[in-house]
This record gives sequence, structure tokens and C-alpha cells, in this order.
Amino acid sequence: MAKSFGKLARKVNQRLKDLTDADTLAIIRTIPAARCHELKGDRKGELAVDVSGNYRMIFEPNHNPKPKKDDGGLNWEEVTKIQINEIEDYH
Repeated sequence: MAKSFGKLARKVNQRLKDLTDADTLAIIRTIPAARCHELKGDRKGELAVDVSGNYRMIFEPNHNPKPKKDDGGLNWEEVTKIQINEIEDYH
């Protein structure tokens, strides 16, 4: 981990632990430092958590079909599996 992410390794490990320990994605929303949020534009359908100032861990629900609320939005309470796509500075 340190070889791949250098100074970010500790934060990457913390976010991985947060995601692993959470029963649902809704729990991640309650961790202020993670600042979990849905992405827009060409990344619609993906979410991100903060790793550092500009770096984000980008992931998506690993459900088929993705859990949806009646209004069509993602049902964070029902997301129990995710797939991490990348860790990058997309700003």
C-alpha cells in the first residue's frame, strides 16, 4: 500500500476499513471525514469518498439491479456491496 500510495496509504487504508466495517452505504454517509457523495456528469452512477484534499476513492454499488428509491435515486440503505474503481485526483 505504501509503495502504491505513499503518504496517502494511511488514509486509503482508513477509507477501506470504513467501507468494510459498514453494513450499508448509508453508514458511510455519517462519517464526516469520508464525505461520501454521488458523482455527476460522465461519472454518474459512481460515488466517492475523500482520501485527502483532492484524492478520492471512486466506487459503485455492486448490485444488479442497483437499489433504487421510489423517486429513482440510489437507496443508500440497501447498498451492501461495492466495487472500487480507482483512487485518483479528478479535480
